[in-house]
Amino acid sequence: MISKRWPLVIFMAILFVSPSLFAQSRALKKVQVGVPAISMGNIIIYFSKEAKIFEKYGLDVDPVAVAGSGIASKALISGSVLISPIATPTVMTAVLAGSDMVILAHTMPGVIQSLMVRPEIKRDEDLKGKTIGVTTFGSLTDFLVKYLARQKKLVPDKDFALLQIGTDSDRFVALQQGRIQGATLSHPNFIFAQRAGFHVLWDFFRDVDYPWSEIATTRTQIKQDRDLVMRYMRAHIEGIARFKQEPELAKKVIKKMLRLDDDSLAQESWELFAKHRIAAPYPNIKGMKTSYEYVAATRPDVYKHKPEEFIDSSFVEELDKSGFIKKLYEK
Repeated sequence: MISKRWPLVIFMAILFVSPSLFAQSRALKKVQVGVPAISMGNIIIYFSKEAKIFEKYGLDVDPVAVAGSGIASKALISGSVLISPIATPTVMTAVLAGSDMVILAHTMPGVIQSLMVRPEIKRDEDLKGKTIGVTTFGSLTDFLVKYLARQKKLVPDKDFALLQIGTDSDRFVALQQGRIQGATLSHPNFIFAQRAGFHVLWDFFRDVDYPWSEIATTRTQIKQDRDLVMRYMRAHIEGIARFKQEPELAKKVIKKMLRLDDDSLAQESWELFAKHRIAAPYPNIKGMKTSYEYVAATRPDVYKHKPEEFIDSSFVEELDKSGFIKKLYEK
């Protein structure tokens, strides 16, 4: 005979089941995430997928590789992807053009990339008459080169040419072949370039005050399904914590995605990015000043708009104040 107390016991058991178990028991929600470059800057997306963190929050994330933030922003605006790490000035320019794109987080305090050049280029002035390879026009690499060039009294497209060359690997090959004299390269590709005899002319992490590795979506998406966006944010921020805490899995993902077979380089990559990843990645309003200066070159009306018009800090703020982020680092 079944005890009358069993229904109460079952009810209490259901009541105290963790939200993550509920998320796993229901059908996973398919989410396409745009990835402007398969690089260390975006490695958390691939790490979180490999570690099944997205699944924990009820998401089946499909990373979609695209060539640069310019194309990623178009994919986000069209709804082809729901979330993407799009460069801040690209977001700002899109908003000024009528888009409802918005930045939810900056997960790095600076851009770990360099302008690698041929040995004969020793000074900024030596870039005159040369060609520099970037991802695509409107991408982060395009922004960094043009911004820093202006700071150094050089005029992009006049003093030197810019050439769109998709991936880091493609730009490195073009540099080796002499088709270009300079190339923006991320880690660890700028290490490979140094080993091949090229050298750093500009270190973007040191030379440009620019918050990086954004998480962006649209305000329409937030209105339609705020819970979905919040679940993604939980997963991504947990991914940052576990990337820091699980070096072996992190290095496995680094070697897989970047096609590395160098253990020491994978270790260096993990140490560098684990160190600089921000635990509570609020949108960096102060650091957006650099983006304002760049966007103003083509859209001077940007100064009429406050930084708050391009960001939504409520997701990180909620996860921070609730203790969610703190708990990730108590393990």
